[in-house]
Amino acid sequence: MPDALPLKMLHDRLLVVLDKDGSERRSSSGIVIPATAVMGKRLAWADVAAAGPSVRQVSRGDRILFDPEDKSEVDVGGTDYILLRERDVHAVAQPEHDDAGTGLYL
Repeated sequence: MPDALPLKMLHDRLLVVLDKDGSERRSSSGIVIPATAVMGKRLAWADVAAAGPSVRQVSRGDRILFDPEDKSEVDVGGTDYILLRERDVHAVAQPEHDDAGTGLYL
């Protein structure tokens, strides 16, 4: 994700980068399921690159879950982005904390 984008987001709009790892998935037995396989409605993960001033619950750098059928694609500086409204976001992933430590009890 670039640090500075040559555009300013307006209202409740989000500019996100689609998760490239989400295109293929594996079944529980290890069989690769391609992105073109139709298995019903499936949500997608993306990372927020920019957010408009009216966005309240999502910020830049968050990982979000959304419906890929309700998207508008845009190319900015050679990078493909997806433009969404904040209300189209279904969930925001919680940050992962590595609090495992050494596993030793004192």
